[in-house]
Parts: sequence; structure tokens; C-alpha cells
Amino acid sequence: MLSGLVIVDKPQGWTSHDVVGRMRRIAGTRKVGHAGTLDPMATGVLVVGINKATRLLTYIVGTSKTYTATIRLGESTVTDDAEGEVVATASAAAVTEADIRAGIASLTGEIQQVPSSVSAIKVNGERAYARVRSGEDVQLAARAVTIHRFDVHGIRPDRGGAVVDVDVTVECSSGTYIRALARDLGSSLGVGGHLTALRRTHVGPYSLDQARTLEQLADDLEVLDISQAARALMPNRELTADETTEISFGRRIAAGAPAGSAQAATAERPAAAFAPDGSLVALLADTGNFAKPVLVFAPGTGGTATSEQAG
Repeated sequence: MLSGLVIVDKPQGWTSHDVVGRMRRIAGTRKVGHAGTLDPMATGVLVVGINKATRLLTYIVGTSKTYTATIRLGESTVTDDAEGEVVATASAAAVTEADIRAGIASLTGEIQQVPSSVSAIKVNGERAYARVRSGEDVQLAARAVTIHRFDVHGIRPDRGGAVVDVDVTVECSSGTYIRALARDLGSSLGVGGHLTALRRTHVGPYSLDQARTLEQLADDLEVLDISQAARALMPNRELTADETTEISFGRRIAAGAPAGSAQAATAERPAAAFAPDGSLVALLADTGNFAKPVLVFAPGTGGTATSEQAG
């Protein structure tokens, strides 16, 4: 059975769910999922899991992401991006490069971010964007995110300076909203702002260089083998033949590192364990003097998760 990751270059105008539907037809299987939603306006890296590799997706969702984007200063929209109606304008002609860089510096590092009100975050069981569309005034709580890098590549005044487009690269923690960064930068400068372009270039270890369009994948389905995918994603542990047998039956083996140490694998950050032939056997967590399987992929077990499956 085909199992692995597909790195899709998501087209503009498609939802992540649209991509999953298309990949189900291309791969000929219903068991397809994605790691980390991209808005319809956005393009770029969308990691898709097929069959057994869908079990890796939960560990990919929490990885850092990198984007290239364009922020337009001088206009605010209801959605904080170009998909929404412009609700306020203010000339950005007086905004200097120094102002922009200072505003960006204040949005770098660990910050508290209020997600866009039209995000997919659930409020009392209903998506925030659905509540906004029904006319409700939605106020979401701020949450901690980390902006590892926020670089400016170009500043382009337009319409006589009434608006200013700022080209940036953002590397950030999972859960960061780039359009909220655009909104907050514009707000801090007193002119408003929104996102006009967004392209995701990295999700964890997977990059745009590996990505293929849906048209390319329909012609030639390029799948990153589940073992290769796990090697790139998490710490590795090479097993002996005896350890492989024990883990294949869901039994514990000696710990790879002392529990509580920086090197120890955990249920949230497991180690990928490989048989002598290089195939992925399981994901392991170190507990005391032993390593226990979090997920077992080995043949003969049906790929069944143990009772200690994370997530």
C-alpha cells in the first residue's frame, strides 16, 4: 500500500480541503490528510499524508513555518487580507522605512497575537469566520506565538504614497497568522494594513524545492517514502534486529537517552526508530530506563497504534 508524504505547491484560490480531495483521486485512496491549513489566497507548501503517513501529520503541524508575503500599508480589510472588503484607508505617504523597520522589530520574537476574526478557530464549537459571516462581532483571545525572523526585502510606495507595499519573509512558530502581522504592523503605524500576497516556502524540514503542482502530481505522483519523511522530521534511532522484533510487537526496549534529558524522546517529540534495513518501525518515547512505542508501523502489526499513541 502506497504510504508517504506528498509536498504540494497549493494553487491560489484552492482550499486545503480542495487539495486533499484532489489528492485522494490522484493517489486512489480515501486516507489522505494535510498538515497545516493554508488560506485560499495563499500558495506554496502544503504537506499531504497518504495512508499510514497520515499518522505523521500531527508531528508536522507543530513545526515552524516560513513564508514570503506582501503587506499593504494604508488600507485595512475585514479579513486582514486581499480577500476582504476594504473597511478603512489612511495615507501611508508619511510612513518612513525607519518606521516600518521599527514596527517590524516590535513584532519579532515572542509576541501575543490576536488571530484574525475570520480565522478557522472554533468559538463554542463554530468556526470564527462562520460567526462573522452571520453578522456576529467576534473577539478572539490573544495567544503566544514566536516570530523567529521578520525580514524586509522591498518597500514600494504606490498611488503617490497613499499605499506602501512591503515585501517580507517571516519564519514563525505554528499557529501564527501572517495576515494578523500585516494588520498589527499597519495598526502600529497608524495607517492600517493587510496582506496582499502569501506564499509558504517551508513547513518544518519540507521545502518549496520539493513541492509539485497538482498537475505535475497527476502526471507523476511523487511521494516521499514514509521512512525518508520520518528521518527528516524527528530525531532518529537505529535499532538492532532484536530491538526491531520487540518493538514490532509493541514491547519496550532500553531507553535511547535518560528520561528528562535534552536528548530523551517524548510522546510529543518522539524518535523515529528504524530497522537495520532502514525501514520505519515505530515512533518511540523514552520513559525511565525504557523506550516505549508511541506508534508502531512495522509489518505484521497492521501498523496499529499502541495504547500510548500521542495526540
